[in-house]
Amino acid sequence: MSATRHQLRQMQWVPGGTFSMGSADFYPEERPVHQVTVDGFWMDAHPVTVAEYRRFVAATRYVTVAQRALDPAGYPDADPALLVPGALVFHRTAGPVDLRDFRNWWAYVPGADWQHPGGPGSDCRGRERHPVTQVAYEDAEAYAAWAGKELPTEAEWEYAARGGLDRAVFAWGDEFTPGGRMMANTWQGQFPWQNLLIDGYEGTSPVGSFPANGYGLFDMTGNVWEWTCDYFTPRHPRAAAAACCAPRGPRVDSPAASGSFAGPGAQLPRRVIKGGSHLCAPSYCLRYRPAARQGEAIDTATCHLGFRCVVRGTSPAGR
Repeated sequence: MSATRHQLRQMQWVPGGTFSMGSADFYPEERPVHQVTVDGFWMDAHPVTVAEYRRFVAATRYVTVAQRALDPAGYPDADPALLVPGALVFHRTAGPVDLRDFRNWWAYVPGADWQHPGGPGSDCRGRERHPVTQVAYEDAEAYAAWAGKELPTEAEWEYAARGGLDRAVFAWGDEFTPGGRMMANTWQGQFPWQNLLIDGYEGTSPVGSFPANGYGLFDMTGNVWEWTCDYFTPRHPRAAAAACCAPRGPRVDSPAASGSFAGPGAQLPRRVIKGGSHLCAPSYCLRYRPAARQGEAIDTATCHLGFRCVVRGTSPAGR
């Protein structure tokens, strides 16, 4: 299936250009800052919604990773009781906890999936315009292929998120709340127990609830993390000292770059996720920024991770 003119009308054109990728001011994995060039492409104006993903599942009868039985051979160190279909769900704590142990607020919940993001008893009624969550990398890739689209590279995603504001801290500039206005769905207060809800939302928000960036893209930071097609590397590659120009359209397409990790599923490669989420707080995870990045195991589905798609090789004239 290929993207249609109607689908392109639901997307925004991101003109190609050169930008400074990464940041030297926050987390080590965002370094070093280096020049990158990307060609123009179309990008979904907002993360894929529950309603959009539901249409895909209805048309294909697709079963997501979180809905499938787990193979014990793939998780030799895991608790056998947890090797049942499910996904990771956030639980706000009653008070301050040790921020070094994510298990204080994350739990694997049997029965959690894209239709039941909080587990059995939860559903998506009234949330059709919210980003779909509890989708693993394979689930996002399957939707993109069905829609005639692809997942963005990390470079494409970061370039688009910046909206033309090269080296700015946020997708809208350098000030977090310009004029006192909240610009994204993030966590306000002491994570993971006190959410002041200054932005008006507990959990995800309907797409488009906050202003678009300079390229007309909504929710590029905050709300939900988003999958990219790049494998994760602990640092950005350093540009060659004698390079005559910035690398064009770079991507990391080797799973070997993911390195090694501890814990269940340690053998699984990691893909880059971008943008931060409604759970990002300055006291713990200041990652609602274009430069921010993390590696996520390809089989992971969580209640704060979604995606959006791109279409390459089609100019605005061919819309």
